[in-house]
Amino acid sequence: MEKQAIAILGLGIIGSRVRQRLIEAGYKVSCWSRTFRGLEGEFASPQEAVANADIVSVYLKDGPMVRDVFASAKQALRGGTLVMNHSTIDLQTTLWLAEQCAAKGCDFLDAPFTGSKDAAGSGQLLYYVGGCEEALQRVSDYLAVSSKAYLHCGEIGSATITKIGTNLISACTVQAMGEAMTIAKKHGVSPEVFAEAAIQNGSGSPLMAMKYPAMMKGDFDAHFTMANMLKDSRYALALAESAGVSLPAMSVVSQRMNELCEQGMADLDYSALIKAYE
Repeated sequence: MEKQAIAILGLGIIGSRVRQRLIEAGYKVSCWSRTFRGLEGEFASPQEAVANADIVSVYLKDGPMVRDVFASAKQALRGGTLVMNHSTIDLQTTLWLAEQCAAKGCDFLDAPFTGSKDAAGSGQLLYYVGGCEEALQRVSDYLAVSSKAYLHCGEIGSATITKIGTNLISACTVQAMGEAMTIAKKHGVSPEVFAEAAIQNGSGSPLMAMKYPAMMKGDFDAHFTMANMLKDSRYALALAESAGVSLPAMSVVSQRMNELCEQGMADLDYSALIKAYE
């Protein structure tokens, strides 16, 4: 069976690795990025990249960028093309994308993911998907190339909300990790001992096991940047405001991330939250 023609918009940390896995799996991939990379199948405009695609996957930075790029790309979309947004964006932009796709006769899936560059490179992302089950079945094999699984969250918008909510937990957890390790260190407890105790504690998590070793080494090579997590914290606060809910922890962590970004840490991994205590 002939594989679908793919277009990837955005070749950052995740999009570039997903592209490579798709090529290795035998897919024909066209692509576009704001920074031209000279790759096989790379086009100078979003319109050219999506013109012959059966599936369009969007891996861009934020809502405004997604709107800008899609407004350009949609001119060349064919009816029947399935568009998936994998970027973590605001709910309003997700719903706007669905409306835009419907007007072009295209299916749309709200499909953000969890996982960093290592997970993308090894095909271990987890996609959260919102949209109709029939459209999801059309891309199940395609998603399997870059992921270990997907979770159908419900209607369009449900996956966006789920992703923003899980990132809220991650940001607040890493802030708490930095605070706890700093207290322990200031009172003479070895960071290595504290990290081992915390990881094996009931509060321990895969996130803790992944971030503590890098935080102790001062290795803040970006798996997920401070700027991106700040952006997502603002989406979380906007969702909370629209629901009449107060998020005191997220509010404080968002403010701290904004301060660190202004100090030049925007492109570091968000685990650099601990640098506030240096």
